[in-house]
Amino acid sequence: MSEPAQPSEPTPALVALRGAAFAYEEGPDVLTGLDFAVREGRALALLGRNGSGKTTLMRLLSGGLKPRTGTLTLGGEPVAYDRKGLTRLRTTVQLVVQDPDDQLFAASVGQDVSFGPLNLGLSDAEVRSRVGEALAALDISGLAERPTHLLSYGQRKRTAIAGAVAMRPRVLILDEPTAGLDPDGQERLLATLDGLRAGGTTVVMATHDVDLALRWSDDAALLTPEGVRTGPTAATLARTDLLRRAGLRLPWGVAATGLLRARGLLADSATGPRTGGELGGPAGGRGEAGVSSPRRCTPVPGRPPPVGRGRGGRAGRRGRSGCRLP
Repeated sequence: MSEPAQPSEPTPALVALRGAAFAYEEGPDVLTGLDFAVREGRALALLGRNGSGKTTLMRLLSGGLKPRTGTLTLGGEPVAYDRKGLTRLRTTVQLVVQDPDDQLFAASVGQDVSFGPLNLGLSDAEVRSRVGEALAALDISGLAERPTHLLSYGQRKRTAIAGAVAMRPRVLILDEPTAGLDPDGQERLLATLDGLRAGGTTVVMATHDVDLALRWSDDAALLTPEGVRTGPTAATLARTDLLRRAGLRLPWGVAATGLLRARGLLADSATGPRTGGELGGPAGGRGEAGVSSPRRCTPVPGRPPPVGRGRGGRAGRRGRSGCRLP
C-alpha cells in the first residue's frame, strides 16, 4: 500500500506504478500493492533502509524489471514489455546505477556516452550533438577522449550520468549519486542536477542522506514495511513515526528548526534552515553548504529587540529577547 502526496494541484505523472507487486525468483514479495508516481518537474528523493526495495522500485520504473502484478504507465498509457514499448520507455526514463563501473564499458568517455544514442539509430551528426551536450552538461567536455579506466571515481560518476543524459530523458533516476564523493564533488554534482532540472529534466534520487533530501528535493518518498509514504519533503521528514519505520533519523534542518522555534528565534510561519551554512555562512555570501546565508535577525512582534550577544555562551538569550530569523 502507499500514501501518495496530496498537493493542491497535482502535477502530471510522467511515469507511474499502479497496484504493482514484485518478488525475485523463489523469494518473498519485495513490493506489493504499490502505487507510486513520478510527477513532472518535482525533484523526488527516495529513502529507506537497506533491503527496503529502493533499487527494485527504480528498476521497475525504468523497465529493467517487470512487475509480477499491476501496471507501469508512461504518460498515462500502459507500457508494453516488447522492443517498441521498452524503447519508448527508455528514451523517456533513464536509470543511473550507484557504481559507475557497473555502467561504463567503452574505451573512452566519448564512446561510452555515445552508446545509447547510437543504439537509437540516430545520424552521426545527431549523435555528436547529443554527446557534446551531455558532456557539457556534466562539465566533462575535456575528458571526451580520455580512457574510462583512467578516470577518477567522481569523473566516472559524471560519465555514467552523461550517458543517460545523452538519451535526453524526461525522467532521470539516480541511485545514490553522491555516494563516495568528497564534499566538493557532491556540491558540483548537485549544481549539475540543478542545471538539468532547469532544462526540464525531472530527477529522482535514491539516498540514505536525509539532510541531502531535505536540502535538495521537493518531495520525499519513504519506503516502510507498510508501504511507500510520499509527500512534500519538509513535512514528510518531520514525521518521526515515518522516519522510525523507514529506519531513518531526523534531518538536522528539521531538528534545528524545532529548536529555533522553541526558543523564539524563528516564527512559526518562517521557513527553517536546511543546512548549517544557512545559519553560519558569511553575511551576503554563501554558506559552507553552498546556499545563501540568512539576513540578520528581526524582532518578533510584541517582544523587546535583541540586546547583544554577551559573553560566555550567552547568545541563547537572544531567543528570550525576541530575535527572529527571517
